Amino acid sequence: MGFTGNEDHSITLEDAVKLTANYRKNSGENVIKGGFFGKTALKNIIGQEGCVGIRFYYGQESDGKPCLVLVGADAGENDMTGGLLAERQLPCPPYCDENSVLNKD
Repeated sequence: MGFTGNEDHSITLEDAVKLTANYRKNSGENVIKGGFFGKTALKNIIGQEGCVGIRFYYGQESDGKPCLVLVGADAGENDMTGGLLAERQLPCPPYCDENSVLNKD
């Protein structure tokens, strides 16, 4: 089938609120709710020749905290593991928008 880079991933804010609320409700206390990646890291991955998007993998730090690993993906749906990868997101908490509807119970 292949990736084009133009896949539609849009959802409504209402759906996003439901998804994040479901996660928080079912994950218990003191969990990582999300993370932040700066635009330079994302642009560097996307800017690689042949990259049409970013694939993420769920990972786990040695202390047990969850993380995401980002890697570029090409049109053939292949990970571009020979290129740039990213992790070390700034986790939420503590880097959260406490006023966001995506972070409210």
